[in-house]
Amino acid sequence: MSGPTLREALVLRAALYRLIRDFFAERGVLEVETPMLSEAGNTEPNIESFAAAFNGPAAARPGPRWLRTSPEHPLKRLLAAGVGDCYELGRVFRNGEAGRRHNPEFTMLEWYRVGWDHLGLADETVALVRAALAMVGRTATLRSLTYRELFVQALALDPFEAPVEDLGVPLAGFGIRGEGLTREDWLDLLITHRIEPAFPADQITVVHDWPASQCALARIRPGTPPVAERFELYLGSYELANGYHELTDAAEQRARFEHDLARRRQRGQAEPPIDERLLAALADGLPACAGVALGVERLLMQLAGTDDIRRVLAFAFAEA
Repeated sequence: MSGPTLREALVLRAALYRLIRDFFAERGVLEVETPMLSEAGNTEPNIESFAAAFNGPAAARPGPRWLRTSPEHPLKRLLAAGVGDCYELGRVFRNGEAGRRHNPEFTMLEWYRVGWDHLGLADETVALVRAALAMVGRTATLRSLTYRELFVQALALDPFEAPVEDLGVPLAGFGIRGEGLTREDWLDLLITHRIEPAFPADQITVVHDWPASQCALARIRPGTPPVAERFELYLGSYELANGYHELTDAAEQRARFEHDLARRRQRGQAEPPIDERLLAALADGLPACAGVALGVERLLMQLAGTDDIRRVLAFAFAEA
């Protein structure tokens, strides 16, 4: 992939922003803007935050602030306050993520639909991606399946029932050292090394109903086995979006945050403060809803025909 010129990339980004705003205006979803700095941080063990020091007056609570890794928490606080369907298109920050597919500063589109579940929101995400593809004269087929169906069809493995020692067999040629890897680690490696690369370039793939152990901030649906009501959307081999039928239980959310911090402690990672304001909003009553985050640069890369994120940025991180 050669990619666009600088001007072509900037024109394409501006056109995509217009399309996104028109898409949601037609559907009555409100654009909002939330803080980029917070007293609380992201506790997810696989995501590292940037920290900054605020040295203002005592009344403004000086101390560490955390650059957001997504606008999820403040958007949910707006939902709890009765704002209704809303979205934000803005910059987010993740420490340590840099390369051809990652930039530490990037643009995220995140939106929430009150009264929807993850499957309905997946359909709307597909509609948005198809509208963006149409902007550059492209189309895409759709394949939607459960996490279990994905593994069975691609690898003849049941991700819920297969013994852990069997999960490493399809990865034998990759030189992966298995010491200390958990079941979830092996499943993630199977997706990134064996399954994702085989997705057709002009296909949107929606994978839903993930293992309960990978619930993040999603509801868990009881069953045999229980599953997390979440989805991931891919365009070709690129993961574009991650959505949830959102957890609304404050006590369960606190337990998940504390579990995350325990894992971070075991790994020797920084332990950002839990977002007490989000927990208070959940306790006050977050409406039943679904939310999704979409990586704008990932989508732009697909629209521009490049596999290098630097080709769709005005200035990459090393040039900022």
